[in-house]
Amino acid sequence: MASYLILTPPGAPNRSKVSDRYRDGTRFIRDGFSWKAFVFPALWMLYHRLWLHAVAAILLQGIALELMRQPGFSAAGAAILLAVHLLAALEGRHALSQRLIDRGWKMENLVSAYDLATAEEIHFSEIEQEPQRDIHSKDWDISANNTNSSRRSGPNFGLPGYDGGR
Repeated sequence: MASYLILTPPGAPNRSKVSDRYRDGTRFIRDGFSWKAFVFPALWMLYHRLWLHAVAAILLQGIALELMRQPGFSAAGAAILLAVHLLAALEGRHALSQRLIDRGWKMENLVSAYDLATAEEIHFSEIEQEPQRDIHSKDWDISANNTNSSRRSGPNFGLPGYDGGR
């Protein structure tokens, strides 16, 4: 299950008055690993307008590639290159959400869901979730109607009994 950070643009109406403008402006950002950012970190950052991050990624990738060409430094260059790709994949979406928050977007909610459609349904629904009823220990007391006389009656270590043999 993934977590989705829900951001609304500045000046958007609140969630109690759900309108088309609110639905269209709301952004759902999935928290987690991004394969696109892992494979193409600089392009992914440029697409999402993370200009400084993209410049830093391009510079680090260039340094890493140059180190890989030098004898004795290929392992260090490969480690830097892998680190840039992993950092972009793991923290790229956080940088995107932070950029939006810095521009005045409001963090509205955090929803855990299996996919984006479910996250949208949870967020936009105005139905109050009914609290689940507590299960008391008396509900777990299952009496065994065992007529087999060869078995001992008594506690069976919390496991419910069954009728009949095998």
